[in-house]
Amino acid sequence: MAAEAQTYQIRAQGQLDAARLARYAAVSVCYVNGETVITAVLPDQSALYGLINRLRDLGVTLIALQREEN
Repeated sequence: MAAEAQTYQIRAQGQLDAARLARYAAVSVCYVNGETVITAVLPDQSALYGLINRLRDLGVTLIALQREEN
């Protein structure tokens, strides 16, 4: 059984350059109160961990991660 894509919202400290996440096609970035809010539609948890690892590699401080209801 194939997993259904899930939408996640990730809040990170500071303003992250959206171009650094360009390889993730289903990612949108906005800025709120000095934070970067990343909304991502990901096919599975492996892709979620890949995005989290990318943020870690960029030295980004995560504030929150939340799965949105589809």
